[in-house]
Amino acid sequence: MKRTILAAILGSAIAATPALAAEKVNIGAPNWTGAQAIAYLIKEVVESRIGGEAALVPGNNANIFQAMDQGKGDIDVHPDVWLPNQESFTKEYVDGKGTVVLSDKPYAGKQGFCVSKVFSEKHKVTSIFDLTRPDVAAAMDSDGNGKGEIWIGAPGWASANVNEVKVRDYGLMTFMEPVRAEQSVMVARVGDSIGKEEGYAFYCYAPHAIWFMHDVVRLEEPANDPEKYKMVQPSDDPDWFTNSYVASEDAPKNVQVAFSKSLRERSPAIAEFLGNMQLDTETVSNFAYEIAAKERDPAEVAKEWVAANSDRVDSWLGL
Repeated sequence: MKRTILAAILGSAIAATPALAAEKVNIGAPNWTGAQAIAYLIKEVVESRIGGEAALVPGNNANIFQAMDQGKGDIDVHPDVWLPNQESFTKEYVDGKGTVVLSDKPYAGKQGFCVSKVFSEKHKVTSIFDLTRPDVAAAMDSDGNGKGEIWIGAPGWASANVNEVKVRDYGLMTFMEPVRAEQSVMVARVGDSIGKEEGYAFYCYAPHAIWFMHDVVRLEEPANDPEKYKMVQPSDDPDWFTNSYVASEDAPKNVQVAFSKSLRERSPAIAEFLGNMQLDTETVSNFAYEIAAKERDPAEVAKEWVAANSDRVDSWLGL
């Protein structure tokens, strides 16, 4: 049976030391917990199983894709590409320039808007359109400006742009103020609002630690309709907000790893591992919970998982 490049490198005692010493990778670390969890997992596998060198480099989607496109090794990997949210980047660098490789082993991602279960039951809030009720908006108004707050995502997130358009096209602007802030702000605010029995609406997605941290419910939205989902990102059109129209829920997402095509020549074993890596929503959510809720060292969480799932990691390594 023909062995893969990675299996050959790992199995060769003669070539092991010099070959593996040359395997290096810089992993992009976007500012959401799931992506950072996957980044640490990649780092652990590269270091403990391949014997290579790996480092995490903070960056947003645009910076990471631009660095992968340049192929100089400044950033080699985006660990958590959500499609079609980041489709403007994959169209340019994967489909267009061909400088970035997208894994063909995605896992499923879901997204929408949530409120706490206790708030939902108390105020009978089950639909996104319930946020247009004046009594609900008043119950979510924490700063006294006459509008409730709805967290739409962090600065730099493509999904935050989608959600801002949704808030407009669902007719929420009169009642709800869209807020962009770091994810940690949202997590803290959800817990605080539950403790104070206040209302708070927020962008929620899976995988994410929030599902393990609090009892929250996703609000109903109109079923996904391509005719009512025309999203243009700022990277494609400076008038993206005016020229977008989103009035239905998101279709299920494909979430996968992307890496610089140049990595195949610079670090072939790592590139092959990234192409084989297969995750799932539950695994990533558990990672995020351990890191965000329990405040554990992500490197330690990744190390424990790799040790406990050697067969699964072996399959990624072609062994």
